[in-house]
Amino acid sequence: MSEFIRFEDVHFHYTEEKPILKGIDLQIAPGEFVALIGGNGSGKTTLAKHCNGLYRPTAGTVLIDGIDTKKTDVASLTPSVAYCYQNPDHQIFHSTIEEEIAFGPKNLGLTASEIEERVKEALQAVDLWELRKEEPFFVGKGTRQKIAVASILAMRPKGIVLDEPTTGLDHRGVQEMMRLIAGLHGEGHTILVVTHDMQLVAEYASRVIVMAQGEIVCDGTPQEVFARQDLLELAQVEAPAAARFAASIGLAAPFPLTLAALKERLAADE
Repeated sequence: MSEFIRFEDVHFHYTEEKPILKGIDLQIAPGEFVALIGGNGSGKTTLAKHCNGLYRPTAGTVLIDGIDTKKTDVASLTPSVAYCYQNPDHQIFHSTIEEEIAFGPKNLGLTASEIEERVKEALQAVDLWELRKEEPFFVGKGTRQKIAVASILAMRPKGIVLDEPTTGLDHRGVQEMMRLIAGLHGEGHTILVVTHDMQLVAEYASRVIVMAQGEIVCDGTPQEVFARQDLLELAQVEAPAAARFAASIGLAAPFPLTLAALKERLAADE
């Protein structure tokens, strides 16, 4: 498997008395769609912030596209991996949407025509071109989340890390955001999503990494991971509702993870 992101025995702490990451070994290949799950305090967001150099390991090595994060800065890593915060307001600070999207390309030293091209490309990708002159703080949460994603797309990174991208969105907003993320994955972007929404994990991720107490306790396909009730309990997460129902009525693993898959399974067993 070719590697895009590699963790080699990574440890991280703010104080020696309270380790956050404990000996993480991890490889993520180009083009994967990875979900990172675990309870509060499991270390998942800390791990995610190592994936673009926002945090650097206390010990061990993180390589992004072959670059050691200890030997470069975040700006230099952005063309490889960009990070989208859980709260889009932590990223937004310009007076118009198009100015917000142009900020990253300007910092990359692009020409005016290149910046204009990237702003248009990114805003069209999230269907916000018509709103480009609007003030970003006067639009809804879902739209601000799209602005945050567009600001990352304008820098054309190979990989995108998204921390709880659907938090605070209504059902329609969640579906729109996940279609956008799935579309980016379909275009070849490597995707790493930190989320508490197990249904989204079941529907979109091809790989799931489960964390508990600063360690990776399970790593596999959604079917493999959600069959490990012991490890899910350790990580303080629940399998999707369809899988829990299947287990409760005695269906054999692997469990269906979506309502459609559950209906098919029940129909096949009749």
